[in-house]
Amino acid sequence: MDLSFNAEERAFQSEVRGFIAKNLTEEMKRATALTPSVFSDPDIGMAWQRALHAQGWGAPGWPVEYGGPDWTPAQRWIFETECARAGVPNVNVMGVKMVGPVIIGFGSPEQKNFYLPRILSGEDYWCQGYSEPGSGSDLSSLKTRAVRDGDDYIINGTKIWTTHAHHANRMFALVRTSDGPRQQDGISFILIDMKTPGITIRPILTIGGDHEVNQVFFDDVRVPVANRVGEEGKGWTYGKYLLEFERGAGIASAKLREGLKAVADLAESDLTGRAIDSPDIATRIAEVEVDIDALEMTELRVLSALQTGQNPGAVSSILKLRNSEIRQAVTRLGADVIGHDALAVEPMRPLYKLNHEPATPEEMLTVMPEYLNGRAYTIFGGTSEIQRDIIAKMMLGIWRAGWRG
Repeated sequence: MDLSFNAEERAFQSEVRGFIAKNLTEEMKRATALTPSVFSDPDIGMAWQRALHAQGWGAPGWPVEYGGPDWTPAQRWIFETECARAGVPNVNVMGVKMVGPVIIGFGSPEQKNFYLPRILSGEDYWCQGYSEPGSGSDLSSLKTRAVRDGDDYIINGTKIWTTHAHHANRMFALVRTSDGPRQQDGISFILIDMKTPGITIRPILTIGGDHEVNQVFFDDVRVPVANRVGEEGKGWTYGKYLLEFERGAGIASAKLREGLKAVADLAESDLTGRAIDSPDIATRIAEVEVDIDALEMTELRVLSALQTGQNPGAVSSILKLRNSEIRQAVTRLGADVIGHDALAVEPMRPLYKLNHEPATPEEMLTVMPEYLNGRAYTIFGGTSEIQRDIIAKMMLGIWRAGWRG
């Protein structure tokens, strides 16, 4: 694989750097640096999405006819890498990278015309209604039910671990519309306006002190049948398609590399008493760097496939698995580098809005929250165990007893 840039690609790299320098404010950059969770707060993340949209870069992975920038794999890699190096905000990927591709692939013309421009512009902020109490890794056992009533569905049930539901004005959800011999066959994919009467959002505070996730309750929530994506009962197919994009349609290695660099810088600083001088710390930094290099090569191969219009497929499970494990290794290393200072956890969130002087130096402020928040990496988006099952089944041809795919 030739990783050298040609003149056109170097010019594009300069263009990206110029765009970032012009549009990334100090407030955005500081807020991102002090955000220990997956997504930036909407006031930061969506401001960046609007800037991207104005440039025509709002959805790097979309086909050009729906607003994508028609980039080559090299351009996509350059863009993601430069954004990671600059510390741009984490946008709400549930719109651009998750529900957007499903609407493009399976939505009606009316749905495409209405929702896709609003995703690009940042007018709509999405959350994901998948997991339920008792239906996490075994998602096909979900019980939230949608009963047909004329031109509407009436929805009752609950979703849990719903990231940013308290910010979102829209949700894409899997709901049960019928029962059959296979659980997967009675599930439909539906788009929900979060302002619809009957929706209640209850916050869940994580071990890291964040209000990032929620439980959402549906009590006789009436949603138009026109909001169903694709065919009734085919939601499991659409949901799996979406998860392939969630797990493998981005470039995680660039952000992992910047995260490791931040840990290494701390290890070399006087704040940690030069933790880098510990052979254990130095060795672990080198090992993680090698892991990131390997992940990056796999991402580049996947980008090439995406450029031809293919969805990521089962390789997305490899990317999700390794990304999760490496993220946890980086955050665990950070906690070990700062040592006993990791115990001084600042409970107020978001950190960039603190109205008092924290006890911990700002360079170390997010280390422990990131470590605690990162315990979920190997759970959300499909547990590591589920990813290994998918790899075994779809890539290696190994079937285990009791497999339900």
